[in-house]
Amino acid sequence: MDWILKLIEKYTKDGKLDQEALIKDVNKEFPKYAVPKDKYNEVSEAKKQLETDIAERDKQLKDLGDKAKGNENLENQIKELQETNKKAKEEYEAKIKNVTLDNAIKLTLKDNKAKYEDLLMGKFDRENLKINDDGTILGLDEQMKTIKENYKDLFEQPLKGNSPNNTGDSGNGDGLDQVAETIRQNLGF
Repeated sequence: MDWILKLIEKYTKDGKLDQEALIKDVNKEFPKYAVPKDKYNEVSEAKKQLETDIAERDKQLKDLGDKAKGNENLENQIKELQETNKKAKEEYEAKIKNVTLDNAIKLTLKDNKAKYEDLLMGKFDRENLKINDDGTILGLDEQMKTIKENYKDLFEQPLKGNSPNNTGDSGNGDGLDQVAETIRQNLGF
């Protein structure tokens, strides 16, 4: 937690905290010190799926041992299991890819301050997104930029304008007295 304290000290000047800069740096540094929730969920989901697959394959092997009485039967059963396991592996890889892409897209939408993440999730072309070995998503930033340009209203826009001149301090009332005096003079009192 020392790293957070150092960042807070870095972005505190004259007793004021620059929250936006702090949040950007925390988001950069966080993966070095902890596992992000989306990565944890992804690994947890993969673990559960692997445990289910192992249990299923153990059952298949037990069934195969029971059916090993005839050689021809055994060969057919082995071919069937190999095809089934190949399909299960492909389905598992597709599921992991979808979970990884969903988490990356949601995180990107959140970082870009999307108002309606669920609505924008379907706007990404998943076929053009590739997962690198380091877990980064190739093509995600380009698609995010295009979506942000096409659907500007679905993202929070920074407020523009000047700060108000009033400080909330009414002072000693000279301004009010001056206005009253001007009104009296204009009305002829």
